[in-house]
Amino acid sequence: MSLSTTPPGLSNYLHEIEAALSAAVQFDADCPDRLREAMQYSLLAPGKRLRPQLVLMACELCDGDTQAAMPAAVAVEMIHAYSLVHDDLPAMDDDDLRRGRPTCHKQFDEATATLVGDALQARAFEILARDVQPPECAARCCCELGRAVGATMLVGGQAADLASEFQQCSLAELEAIHRRKTGALFRVSLRLGAMIADASDGQLAALDDYGDNLGLAFQVIDDLLDVSGSEDHMGKRLGKDAHKGKNTYPAILGIESSQALAEKLIENASVSLGIFGDRAGPLRELALFVRQRNT
Repeated sequence: MSLSTTPPGLSNYLHEIEAALSAAVQFDADCPDRLREAMQYSLLAPGKRLRPQLVLMACELCDGDTQAAMPAAVAVEMIHAYSLVHDDLPAMDDDDLRRGRPTCHKQFDEATATLVGDALQARAFEILARDVQPPECAARCCCELGRAVGATMLVGGQAADLASEFQQCSLAELEAIHRRKTGALFRVSLRLGAMIADASDGQLAALDDYGDNLGLAFQVIDDLLDVSGSEDHMGKRLGKDAHKGKNTYPAILGIESSQALAEKLIENASVSLGIFGDRAGPLRELALFVRQRNT
């Protein structure tokens, strides 16, 4: 299974990210053992760590110190893990397999999974507020992340996605859902890294555009893989979108047009990095990896 596969040249940060994630879910005796175990099970499961890599890559691109951005990288991966744990619950997308392993509520139980999501979200903001310096930057990062994952963005996108099941969406409506549900966390990952590097408004705007296109491309390809991918590679059940009456790009556009849309979005993402010149090579390579992924 290739769940943690990353393209050559994009794995420079992975060892540091994994170490920081592991350190972030160590608690004193007041944390119940079962909750601690379930948090570690969910956060440290094999994965590509795309979002924390985006934090660090954006920071480096804007001439910042990647170690100063590591708390933000940890925070966004905790938010991502929490969202997956909650999305997998029976009341939401009702999945029993994630990253090649039983989902949190299957490995433990529904109540524990709910609490894992709650605790990971709280821990993410604790780390961001405590460890990002100076404090004014930490406050700004907390505000950015809170907005990106709240009622108008990530959570709002999930609510709209659930409400649209078995109802036909237009392409514009589907894109609006996924720019919030998937794209918001890509964008904020880049913004946090850039903000910690004290990026200019022009740099932030370029990274916003890149993240918007990359996040939407990621979702289009995810929809395509749900139709034609391999469960062994993906590490999750496939074909579930149609079963649950989900609106997807292949269902609305067809497979070939969805592939063409993904290509266009990847191209747009790469073009948006023009102000950085050749220094944006790693982010362009990451976009190509997203286009070619099979997990």
